Amino acid sequence: MLQLYPANASESLEFEKIKTLLAEKCRSDAAKERVRALKFNSKIDFIERALLQASEFRSILQTGDYFPNDFTRNVEKELQLLAIEGATLSGQQLLFMKELALNIRNILTWFGNHKGLFPQIEALCEKITYEKEIASVVEAVIDEQGNVRDNASRDLMHIRTELAAKRQQLRKMFESILRKLGKQGYLADISEGFLNGRRTVAIHAEHKRIVKGILHGESDTSRTVFIEPEETIELNNEVFSLERSESREIRRILNDTTQMLSVYQPQLFSYYQLCGLYEFIRAKGLLAIDMNAFMPRLSNHPTVNLVKAYHPLLLLNNLKQQKPVIPTYVKLDPEQRILIISGPNAGGKTVTMKTVGLLQMMLQAGLLVPADPSSEMGIFRQIMIHIGDTQSIEHELSTYSAHLRDMKYFMDFANGKTLFFIDELGSGSDPNLGGAFAEAIVEELAAKHALGIITTHYLNLKVMAGKVKGIVNGAMMFDEEKLEPLYQLNIGKPGSSYTFAIAQRSGLSKKLIDRARQLTERNHFKLDKMLLQTEQQAQKLGNKEKELQKLIKENEDLKKEFQYLNDRERRQQEQEVLKLQNKIKKEELDYLREMERNFKQIIIDWKKSENKGEVIKNAENVLFKKRQIQMNQSAAKKADKSFELVGGDAKIGDLVRHKVNHQVGTLTEIREKSAVVQIGKMPFNVQLEDWVVVRKRTEPNAKKKK
Repeated sequence: MLQLYPANASESLEFEKIKTLLAEKCRSDAAKERVRALKFNSKIDFIERALLQASEFRSILQTGDYFPNDFTRNVEKELQLLAIEGATLSGQQLLFMKELALNIRNILTWFGNHKGLFPQIEALCEKITYEKEIASVVEAVIDEQGNVRDNASRDLMHIRTELAAKRQQLRKMFESILRKLGKQGYLADISEGFLNGRRTVAIHAEHKRIVKGILHGESDTSRTVFIEPEETIELNNEVFSLERSESREIRRILNDTTQMLSVYQPQLFSYYQLCGLYEFIRAKGLLAIDMNAFMPRLSNHPTVNLVKAYHPLLLLNNLKQQKPVIPTYVKLDPEQRILIISGPNAGGKTVTMKTVGLLQMMLQAGLLVPADPSSEMGIFRQIMIHIGDTQSIEHELSTYSAHLRDMKYFMDFANGKTLFFIDELGSGSDPNLGGAFAEAIVEELAAKHALGIITTHYLNLKVMAGKVKGIVNGAMMFDEEKLEPLYQLNIGKPGSSYTFAIAQRSGLSKKLIDRARQLTERNHFKLDKMLLQTEQQAQKLGNKEKELQKLIKENEDLKKEFQYLNDRERRQQEQEVLKLQNKIKKEELDYLREMERNFKQIIIDWKKSENKGEVIKNAENVLFKKRQIQMNQSAAKKADKSFELVGGDAKIGDLVRHKVNHQVGTLTEIREKSAVVQIGKMPFNVQLEDWVVVRKRTEPNAKKKK
């Protein structure tokens, strides 16, 4: 597992916000639980598999193909009950189990129709088998609304039939009583009601002694009483007794059905886990589309080579506000281990550093990253960060003391598989002493072969890049004419802090700025001026790079257009194949209808004619045209050379041969009354009884000796 320092490193690099965005893409609780449990891995095989899965699902979503994972209910409680002996699921809960099983059937069927196209996500269900008995058991007793069917048992059918008759009888009797009481003027405005599960008439209180029956209650004002008429008491009792019998029988049926399903509890649990996993991968694909994320090339060695990378949260925010986003290009490897980023405040130093750290965390959590697919990223065992104010009131540590505490941890545990980030190294102390400590820390980290990024304003750290192997400078570019940052990282050159330029931008007086220049050490000012000139030259090169990027973008647009045209052509070909299949089916139907008419005529001729031989000859000419007979005979000879009859019941994957036209194909699916046979690349719906099992001959037929 990837080790983080400090414990809140993922929060500091805003990975928790990425998890929140990912959870919002999930439709099921099972998928959201996977997001909450998301861990950072350091095994390249695991990371590669997770990235490929997300990449494949991203492809499915972008092509508009429909992946049939529609089961998003939380049925953990139901699955737990299934494992408890004697537990009973309700009709609705049993219906959930059926929906879960059918969802798995649809997924397996989908992969059967997309065989080999998405190997990583298909491998997740290679050990899963659809148990059709689950759906059959539920369908036998539960309807689509989750109610127990009338024919679930003979007793229930009898009870409900009798109950319906009694209720009908009770309804007619009650309506007759209402009409009678209404004519007598005894009924209140509401006329009737239900109390204690019994149907009652609403009577004016002054007439309650006149109407015979059981008093069940009265209104709040006591002006209306509710009486169960004497004539309906016995019938009501019978209905009530039948309803209790119905409830007991329903309970028995549900309990028996639950026990029948309990043997499939492990399978149903694996179904539920698989549905949650596919929903989780789908969420990763959706998030990747939002942030235009891809899978970079993976390396076994610790390395970072980000091409056209973006901070995902900044990218999403700027896209909403229709603002441009400047991509980042960063490279860290054994030859270029430590990047010292300098430049003006608010110029993007910290954002650049956080971008690299966040993308590395996303990668090792199995998430696609918003960077060009040509990027290369390695696997690290540790990520250490020191970003922001680390002052600890609880432990009475100053900002600098806390800074040194973190640096001690870095020195003790950093190695060649460590990726570190230090923001404003050496800040919080005397500039000369802080700069000296900072230089010593960088030397030690370089000696430990750790990879990382450091932001600083110290000139001595900028100079180190020319003296210590493995350290390289980087500068955040600044437009001195407009006095605003460009948020672009220029590798290889140190950056000026633009102290006086920013002071001028802030509105300080020229007199004050000039005095500050005079007080600045001559060598310090000379070096800062040199850095400024170097950066200006870098900006000129940057303009040429922009022109090159523009040409690259035009090339990418042309590539996308070609891909679109290619996909459209592929869809048109698929449509043509479907049209051809439909045409073949229509021709078969027309042929069968014509055959039916001819066959009826042959029967009539057979009954009337005395010359039966002539009728048979005519029948052969009508039903089996000579050319078709010859073709079938030729096909039979050809099939006999390559295949031999096996016989027996056909199974999925068997080679089968048509009994009439002798075509050979592979049985890919068996349904209740039909099957699917694939001949070449074309699947056909057929009647299984018209096909026999064959196998390829291992040796050619030996010619019989005469």
